[in-house]
Amino acid sequence: MKMPEKVLVWDIPTRVFHWLLAASFLTAYITSEGEANRHIHILAGYTVAALVVFRVIWGLIGTKYARFTQFIRSPAAAIRYFKAIKAGNPEHHVGHNPAGALAIIALLLLGIATPLTGWLTYSDTQDVGEFHQLLGNVFLGLVIVHVAAVVVSSILHKENLAKAMVTGKKMANAGEGIKTSRVLVGLLLAAFVGSFLVAGYGGAKSMLGKMPAFAPLFQDNRLEAGDDSGDSSDDAVATSKVPAKPAENVLKQQPAANAAAKSDDKDKDDD
Repeated sequence: MKMPEKVLVWDIPTRVFHWLLAASFLTAYITSEGEANRHIHILAGYTVAALVVFRVIWGLIGTKYARFTQFIRSPAAAIRYFKAIKAGNPEHHVGHNPAGALAIIALLLLGIATPLTGWLTYSDTQDVGEFHQLLGNVFLGLVIVHVAAVVVSSILHKENLAKAMVTGKKMANAGEGIKTSRVLVGLLLAAFVGSFLVAGYGGAKSMLGKMPAFAPLFQDNRLEAGDDSGDSSDDAVATSKVPAKPAENVLKQQPAANAAAKSDDKDKDDD
């Protein structure tokens, strides 16, 4: 019988994704109130969306325990897992357990829906601000439940699962670990997110906003027509109601204006 030992389970891209997602979401949530931090909030929200897109792709082509086919199971499997916990004999899973798999799917869905509703709100495409806030609160609640479940599972299995998401190693049989941690992919992911954050919202907008595929992501009518413009909304409306003079009328009036100016200059000289 093989004795359990520490084996590599979580590759580096999965670990980088996990901690960057946690940091990005918390940043977005903390900066969700007030105008002063709006750009930080938007930047963090777009980071969450980009990370989720990466995780979906990595769930299809990543290493063994990162793939959806490895940990997505039926609701019956989750029920069986909870029953085993209640009976005091929890099932051990090398990768994600059935309960954790449900949390991951929910977090990924919220990681797309929350930034999407935020974009719809800030671009004035749809008035879904209240729904966006609701999704953010649900997201936070699910994160809290996830953290609590990790603590409980760590106690039941006598294994530090949070530490495992840092080192990548868990207890399993010798042949059950993955052979490579995919360092290069993890570094590229970290570099992309890091450059996006360093560039900031304005830099990212100038770099990607010109591309048709990314331009809608940076459409923010409220920011462009907000307090930074220096005009109130009433003044903007009033200004828009003033009819513009046709170009031909302006051209016709220009000679008369010049003649009047010359006449005034002549009168001054006579004086």
